[in-house]
Amino acid sequence: MEATSILVPCVQELAKEPLTTVPQQYIRPDQDPPLLSTTISESLPHVPVIDLSKLLSQDLKQSELQKLFHACKEWGFFQKLCSYWQQLVNHGVSTSLVKNVKTGAKQFFDLPMEDKNRFWQTEGDIQGFGQSFVVSEAQKLDWADRFYMITLPSHIRKPHLFPNIPLPFRDDLDTYSAELENLSIQILELMANALAIDPKEIKEPFKEGTQIMRINCYPPCPQPELVIGLNTHSDASGITILLQVDDVEGLQIRKDGMWIPVMPLPDAFIINIGDTLEMMTNGIFQSVEHRATVNSKKERMSIATFYSPNRGAMIAPAPSLVTSERPAQFKSMSVVEHFRWYLSRQLGGKSHLDELRIHHENH
Repeated sequence: MEATSILVPCVQELAKEPLTTVPQQYIRPDQDPPLLSTTISESLPHVPVIDLSKLLSQDLKQSELQKLFHACKEWGFFQKLCSYWQQLVNHGVSTSLVKNVKTGAKQFFDLPMEDKNRFWQTEGDIQGFGQSFVVSEAQKLDWADRFYMITLPSHIRKPHLFPNIPLPFRDDLDTYSAELENLSIQILELMANALAIDPKEIKEPFKEGTQIMRINCYPPCPQPELVIGLNTHSDASGITILLQVDDVEGLQIRKDGMWIPVMPLPDAFIINIGDTLEMMTNGIFQSVEHRATVNSKKERMSIATFYSPNRGAMIAPAPSLVTSERPAQFKSMSVVEHFRWYLSRQLGGKSHLDELRIHHENH
């Protein structure tokens, strides 16, 4: 599941310079124009909000499961209020921990460049500070810096990365990693309930699963309409849990041919379906194309946590979701093969997933 990416300059350092125009390598003339906050219409639809306290209520569970099913099938995205989750014993992500992780992420990215260089990507490795999916010197770059790191299983963490993260951020990140693993498993079980199938069909491949964290930093840009913070793509993971570090807008999803902004809610996680789960649900739940835009005034930060099946698992449609009326929609493949293939490509929509589809002739 390892991949490589060409080393690129630090955008945070570039943004400190008195720029009036953007370097050519970041300008993307062929993209859909970024939907900037000044052009966002109030009439655009809003991403669904799922209340997990209702999913644990005998009286309200069925109606909220229907809402969850709709969110996963029609949107592939939803927001989950953390405040409700905190009421669950042994499954809560505490407000204080989330606050500490946000503070730690900001301080980590504010380290002097000489300190950050110790964590910078090395040739042939995608983990560390830098960008991913850069496969050509001629490729256009994102207006962003990222810190990418495999966090679980803990025995495969890079010895020069996680152990050297400054305290107390390292300990907070370790706790956050464990709590988000629990949260991911709980969400997968609820998704199986929404599909009315045995949760084991979805959860089993995720036992001792792979968790990857990516901290994203999108510095202000003098010409935000010409660049992109993160190019259009869908995630390879099973599910992705995104924590907004601040209240700055930027995340957008593509639905019905339109770009829809995801307005950050206080104390909420943003959950999205990845390609792996679309394959496992036989195309019933949909991964969704999304991107990150930037602005000219404020830095935006977020922490994406990707949760995927363990390295020894196979990715295939759940048996109970394959019927004569709905035959298997995707080819089976190993987790390692799936991620090696995904990570070796330049980001671009869902074209990689389309190549895995089985095309059935109608008789």
